[in-house]
Formats: sequence, C-alpha cells, structure tokens
Amino acid sequence: MTQSLDITLFWWALMGFGLTSVVHIIFLTANRKIIGSVATATMGAAFLVLSAAIAVRTGKIGHLPVTNGFEFMTIFAWSAALFYFIFFVLFKQYAVGAFIAPVVFMLIVSASLLPKESNAQLVPALQSYWLQIHVTLAAISEAAFGVAFAANCMFLIKKLLSSGSFNSRFPSFERLDLVSHKAIIIGYPLFTVGALFAGAIWAEEAWGTFWGWDPKEVCSLIVWLIYTLYFHLRLRGWRGGKSAVISMIGFASAVLTFFSNMFLGGLHAYT
Repeated sequence: MTQSLDITLFWWALMGFGLTSVVHIIFLTANRKIIGSVATATMGAAFLVLSAAIAVRTGKIGHLPVTNGFEFMTIFAWSAALFYFIFFVLFKQYAVGAFIAPVVFMLIVSASLLPKESNAQLVPALQSYWLQIHVTLAAISEAAFGVAFAANCMFLIKKLLSSGSFNSRFPSFERLDLVSHKAIIIGYPLFTVGALFAGAIWAEEAWGTFWGWDPKEVCSLIVWLIYTLYFHLRLRGWRGGKSAVISMIGFASAVLTFFSNMFLGGLHAYT
C-alpha cells in the first residue's frame, strides 16, 4: 500500500527536526555562530516540510486536521516550531534553540507513535467549527508553554553548572526568565479562551452540557490553575528558579492532559 503524501512529508519533517536538534546541541558545545546559522536553517526547512504535510492533509480531508491524537500532536509540534522563530527574532539567541528544538522533536516523535488514519467523515460530535477553534488554540497555547519549559530547563541547568566556560554560552538568567515569562503571557490567554471557554461551548453543543467532569476537562482546569498560580506568585515577587519550577509543573501537566483519556476514558477518548 502506497503511503500518502502527507504522511511521507511528516516522516521527512520528523527526520529534519531530529537533525536540527543534533545541530543545535553541537552549536551549544562548539559555540560557533556558523553552526547556529545552520541549526536555524535546518529548523526552518523542517518547519516548512511539516507545514506542507499539514496543508496536504487539510486538502485531503477537507478540514483542519485536529480530530485525533496524531493530528493534535502534529499541530502542537508545528506551533512549538513557530514559536522558536518568534522568540529567535525577539531575542536573537541561538542557544535557546538548543532546548526548544529537542522539545519540538519530542512532540513530533510522540505524534509518530499514534494512529495516523484521518477522519474525513466526522462523527456528529466533531462537526463543529468550535472544535477547530478549541483544539487549535489549545495546541498553540501548550506550544507556548513548551517554549517556556525549554527556557526553564536552560535556567536550571545554568544554575547547576554555576560557573565555567560552558555556562557562559547560555543566555543570562534574566533573559531566560524573560523568555519563559513572555511565552506564558502568550500561552495563558490562548489556553483560557481555547481550552476552557471554546471547549465548554463545543461541549454544550455536542453533549448538551458545558461541563461534564470528563478527565480531560478536569486536567485542563488543573493546568489553568497552575499557570494562574504562576502569575499570582510572580506578583508576589517570585522570579527565576521558583517560577521556573511552577512553569515546568504546568507544562508537565499539559502533556499529561493529552494522555488522560487514553487511560481514564471519557468523552474525549476518540481524540
């Protein structure tokens, strides 16, 4: 059986993100600008190939591919790669990519492990534009949280290294804290609107109730509460390592939210 074009492009993108992760890590160890430029170029190529895969799949099934776990994780990875470029333009830091690129690679590898059949004929519960708003905004917001997670990892590793030439290749603590905070500022309202409000509207339309205590609903609320706590503690003066830990717990919770229905069942089990 011949593999469809969108899946072929997906596999090429996966290899591209794997390659760019390796090149970014080489840059971090060698600290040469030309390697950083190559790393960014390979990230751009992989991003374009994944964009083509999503576009081809959209044309094939007639709607944005957001109706199963594979499609969600693919959009998740694509969004994280997009944020890579946004933050590169804002901060001009090749080193941050050495942590964002592996996060993108982790996401696309996770997608590759899931069933890839497309839902061209949607079940009634999925036949709503609110679903596409809900899933797309959720994926983009969680990708922003993933960028914050990458910056948090750099922050804590830099703190553990404490000194030395390798440590100096990392951005400053202030810059890493700023990258993380900016990413969460982007992700939090998108998650609030997309995962909670749009999700509730879609749930009422599909199932007749705004809130049904579905495992994914509960887990999403927990994620939202963690990031709400993050902002509350920032206002009380928490910075640096303390806020990084809260942020990392939030992203870990967001990732676990994706898998919640696989193990606990519920109304989201088919996604």
